[in-house]
Amino acid sequence: MNLYVGKVLIINLSTATVSTEPLRLDWAKEYRGAWGLALRYYCHAVRPEVDPLSPENVIVLMAGPLGGTLVPLASRFCLVSKSPHTGTIFESNIGGAFGPELKFAGYDGIVIKGRAAAPVFLKIADDRVTLESAELLTGRGIFETEKILEAEIGSPDAKCLAIGPAAENLVTYSMIGSESYRQFGRGGTGALFGSKNLKGIVCRGTGAISVADMGRFLERINHYKNEDLLTEDNLWAKTDGTPILVEVTNEMGIHPTKNYTRGFNGRKEKLNSEAIQAAKIGDRACFACPMACGKFTRVNSAEIEGPEYETLCLAGSNCEINDLEAVIRFNRLCDDLGLDTMSCGSTISLAMEMTETGRHDFNLHFGQVDEYLKVIYEIATLSTERGRDLAMGVKKLAAKYGVDDLSMEVKGLEMPAYEPRGNYGMGIAYATSERGACHLRAFPIFTPDPFDITALVAEVVNAQNANGIKWSMGFCDFWGTMNTKIEADLLTVGLGEEVTAAELDLTGERIWNLSRLFNLRAGFTSADDRLPQKVMERPLEDGAQAGRVFSREDLTVAMDAYYSLRGWDEQGVPSQQKLVELGLDSLLKEDLS
Repeated sequence: MNLYVGKVLIINLSTATVSTEPLRLDWAKEYRGAWGLALRYYCHAVRPEVDPLSPENVIVLMAGPLGGTLVPLASRFCLVSKSPHTGTIFESNIGGAFGPELKFAGYDGIVIKGRAAAPVFLKIADDRVTLESAELLTGRGIFETEKILEAEIGSPDAKCLAIGPAAENLVTYSMIGSESYRQFGRGGTGALFGSKNLKGIVCRGTGAISVADMGRFLERINHYKNEDLLTEDNLWAKTDGTPILVEVTNEMGIHPTKNYTRGFNGRKEKLNSEAIQAAKIGDRACFACPMACGKFTRVNSAEIEGPEYETLCLAGSNCEINDLEAVIRFNRLCDDLGLDTMSCGSTISLAMEMTETGRHDFNLHFGQVDEYLKVIYEIATLSTERGRDLAMGVKKLAAKYGVDDLSMEVKGLEMPAYEPRGNYGMGIAYATSERGACHLRAFPIFTPDPFDITALVAEVVNAQNANGIKWSMGFCDFWGTMNTKIEADLLTVGLGEEVTAAELDLTGERIWNLSRLFNLRAGFTSADDRLPQKVMERPLEDGAQAGRVFSREDLTVAMDAYYSLRGWDEQGVPSQQKLVELGLDSLLKEDLS
């Protein structure tokens, strides 16, 4: 078999059994891999109303078809389940080398069911797959857990997925770590593992990936790498990485500062790319990647791979912590304890605003480092009332204290670091994302007119479809010039059968619509395609877009245009014609009923 290895691991934690099934090649053809294929497996396995933290929920992990080959930036590995943080369908993907390692071991993916009676970890060494006791790992951080798991399998080349104390305590924005500084970051992926008593997975594979015509495949790889990837449009990731966005977003006036009250940080030089370069001690790349976008930094004794832009903004500017050493310490604590830095930073910034406006005193203040760092441990361990409150995340914290006017989330997911009052395209992307506020579905910050709703709706729809297939191929976001023509060519040569760009365009749209169908059946409606009250009513302060809001009236116009362009009705429900066009009408006869 070419590109795929043809098997999926089935892990039933309730019965402590391990089995394999042949890969569903019919699904692979329609959804290709990673996000799309994991989504298809997930929708077949559960009912949409399933409790995310129950034994009945399932976790699907899936590699991309090009993972494990020498195609650069194609190693991302995907998780699909229902989020305990948002209640939506949720996709998260991770870089590094776990996906390729799993394929080398002989598996395209893993389906995890049930709940173990006691803490366990999954050990994969080629065709030797076992569940082992994780009692001695309970309470340990991710960094230590990974080292122990590597020793258990007897190879420093093994790759791990692991959770920390936050996930064991079912914090709903806890995450899964890998290779220390790679994460399934958002949506509570860690709590999914924690709810199943699954401390981690360690994998070592010694196999290889077959392709139809190796000589021609390598020729196409080198062509696209040299003529498309390693060009000016993408090389920022190699030279600067995501911290370059600190200057970009400040210049645009869309850099969230002081819990999204301002769009400009007057002390940005403390956190920008130049500050990162001054602290940099090395670079790090994912599997088969020439970009090495990860920047190891050190300030005094604080060291991390990163921080990435989202953390620099949401745990830095948005908390008014203009101190790179403090942000590095924040980042490292979250990475080890197992917390999403974006949701954690945003929740702390809300608590800071609540304290300073007299709504509730959490003893957290903008710009004050000590309590900002102290509360991270409290959140992960649920060891104080303050920690338990902040562990709820922005939506539930705001609801508890009646401060919805201060909270910044969509569908329960804390907003990324791009201010929608200064770019309506980001607002449309946040409102329509299947997993809540997300910048990885559409990213129209460079659009010529950031307030042209008609043009932005079209740009968002096209980007969502394109990213649906891009993440399903396992590609990294930082191959920004990637398109379905390149993807189709690589698949055609690798598989030895023709794949067209038009087929992949349709696949991306199919994935987006299937996600929408799941959410509708899980109880979400068009009323959830919304933006925060603060965005719609409170003018942005400071920066190039000061004084702007994204009004309810403008959002209504945008949603009407979006639904129409998608072929959905005015309530955001895909039409029968659209379902037939995408082949989803037949799926609904079997699944999501």
